[in-house]
Amino acid sequence: MYHEPVLLSESIDMLRIRPDGVYVDATFGGGGHARHILTHLNSKGYLYAFDQDDEAKRNTEQPEFSANPSFHFIQSNFRHLKRHLRAEGIRSGKVDGILADLGVSSYQLDTAERGFSYRFDAELDMRMNTLDGPKASDVLNTYSAEDLQRVFSVYGEVRNARTLALACIQWREQQPFRTTADLVERCDQLRMGERWRYLSQVFQALRMEVNDEIGALSDFLTDTLEMLAPGGRLVVLTYHSIEDRVVKNFLKTGNVEGTLIQDFYGHITRPFELVNKKVIEASEAELAKNPRARSAKLRAGEKATG
Repeated sequence: MYHEPVLLSESIDMLRIRPDGVYVDATFGGGGHARHILTHLNSKGYLYAFDQDDEAKRNTEQPEFSANPSFHFIQSNFRHLKRHLRAEGIRSGKVDGILADLGVSSYQLDTAERGFSYRFDAELDMRMNTLDGPKASDVLNTYSAEDLQRVFSVYGEVRNARTLALACIQWREQQPFRTTADLVERCDQLRMGERWRYLSQVFQALRMEVNDEIGALSDFLTDTLEMLAPGGRLVVLTYHSIEDRVVKNFLKTGNVEGTLIQDFYGHITRPFELVNKKVIEASEAELAKNPRARSAKLRAGEKATG
């Protein structure tokens, strides 16, 4: 089922689409952004869409994508942006705009067997690519207490991360984690504050670890700087403070650490000019329609021409 993306019109406007330009939708999902980008392109324009999820690939079978010669789908994690675009014949410095929406799709959250949500009893999977890598249950059953504490604290901002990590070690010695219900039942014994918020933080932390989301984001951003044309735009929607900080650092300095780089003469290198000086968030009207938009933050930068 189609769900309209968060801050859709703002995101598309910030791309400043040229009809004959080359664009990338780095997180295709249900195709919400891609649909709108394609309406701005003529027969000389191109849109390359990335997504590693099989369901996203099935979404490309819809006529508006499959019958459009401007549309090209690449089934891959967006961290491999440069490699795949080059394989398609797109040289460095030739992309006019790149859009990434880092939110988990409603489909993934609402599909019980994916294990993303505490609302359903399912296998603790949480992999975006269901054919590769460790599952969330593997993380819970094999990580040390120190590593689990890092995951819960850094990615979930769980207030009692150390207590929860130590409890996970004890729990798995009695019975390994297998399902979301296993995790929910045990979290309920230790949760602090509102139940939905605590469980959301724990599940988010595991999802981000399983999919190496910050590592993938860092690789992706580095590739965008090389692939964007001078004057090309990078538009990113984040939903987590860590993601937002990484994107903010990158747009300001050209690196994810936020380290200012100076040339021989002491001039600070600024690869991007900020399109929006202040982060853009969803309006009250949009929040009323889609509560999941509450944590969304939109940032954009234009690659320097000098």
